[in-house]
Amino acid sequence: MADEAGAAVLIETSVGDIVIDLYTKDCPNTTRNFLKLCKVYYYNLNAFFNVSNNFLAQVGDPQATGKGGTSIEGVLNGGNTLFTPEFRPNLKHTNRGTVSMAVSKDKNGQSVCASQFFITLADKIDYLDNRHTPFGQVVEGFDTLDKLNEVYVDGEGRPYQDVRIRHVVVLEDPFDDPKGLVVPENPPVTPPDASTGLVRIASDEDLQEEDEEVKEQRRRDHAASASALTLEMVGDLPFAEIRPPENILFVCKLNPVTRDEDLELIFSRFGTILSCEVIRDKNDGSSLCYAFIEFDKREAAEMAYFKMQNVLVDDRRIFVDFSQSVSKLHGAWVGGQGKKGRKERGMESRGAGAARHADMVFDLEDVDRKRRRSVSPARRGGRDYDRERDHRSRDDYRDSRRDDGRDSRRGSYRDSRDSRDSRDSRDYQDYRDHRDHRDHRDYSSRRR
Repeated sequence: MADEAGAAVLIETSVGDIVIDLYTKDCPNTTRNFLKLCKVYYYNLNAFFNVSNNFLAQVGDPQATGKGGTSIEGVLNGGNTLFTPEFRPNLKHTNRGTVSMAVSKDKNGQSVCASQFFITLADKIDYLDNRHTPFGQVVEGFDTLDKLNEVYVDGEGRPYQDVRIRHVVVLEDPFDDPKGLVVPENPPVTPPDASTGLVRIASDEDLQEEDEEVKEQRRRDHAASASALTLEMVGDLPFAEIRPPENILFVCKLNPVTRDEDLELIFSRFGTILSCEVIRDKNDGSSLCYAFIEFDKREAAEMAYFKMQNVLVDDRRIFVDFSQSVSKLHGAWVGGQGKKGRKERGMESRGAGAARHADMVFDLEDVDRKRRRSVSPARRGGRDYDRERDHRSRDDYRDSRRDDGRDSRRGSYRDSRDSRDSRDSRDYQDYRDHRDHRDHRDYSSRRR
């Protein structure tokens, strides 16, 4: 059993970070040599040159050949200086993540080691016991070991895409620096094996090629995410990952004469509509030629989106898309929930319907008042508009307008409402063109 670790290092690799505790009491010479090499950035940008699945990952030779490397004395004094390993009966390769010094034989057959070390990628590798010198244990970063264990390698065990030590941070070092040791001001920026000419895929190279359009979309998504996070921090959004509802459609390019009830009648054939509001100018109540339609189900919104694209409504071809606005969600969050929230937003007196649509129009009461004034006496036919709106259901009110014969263009449209409910948008366009006395044959050829 190894003694308590008295030193630790953080190794940052291209596939993740690893924290290693070192056995300074059992292996003082080995750990001292390792720590001082780390301190002078000897291992920075070294490549893992031998990776065996469920066995080990070896590194520590700057030339990545498995034949080089030197101890700290060799770094300070020059040459390939070696030292004698410290074999301990209680130190074995029992657990995955065991850090061990690679041991070789010199010309005299003596065991020596220098700077190369490896990390085991499996438990109970007894074959390595008494052959190599364990001097530490990985305590954090086992997910990095999993990634190391899964890399693709060539016939010699070197990964096709370089796995490199990017940086080493000495967390604890109980040993004094040897005489003459000078820590470089900056770590190296060029891999030590760059001069060998061995071509490998760079450790930071993306293997999945993407066109410029995909990259641009990723940049936009990143910018949008950053903006949303900023809005969340300043309190303008309830949370950064908020998404627009999928049951609300945005309709634009409307004719200014198109009203809420007309648009709702047209789209109601696809499902139950919770709200339908043409957005109007706050000052004069005129249509801004776009609207929001909220369905009770997402499927109904999808069907309306596909069927109503470029359909003629009041002689204008409309454009339909899914709404990107989160104003409804945001308004509910800012104003609170339930009655209390509606009171704070001044919507309690307007009823549930007004509260539901409050974020879609500019000052509902003012717009409604101006809309009533804009209806001519001839179109009202001397009727009390407010009484009709307040005391009749929507269908009764429309029937009465149809019976009076006022606004014949809209009335004829509503007369055919029941027969048109089973038609798709193409039949609906044909019907509108036929109603306007257009030649059906010319229309069909234009469609083709």
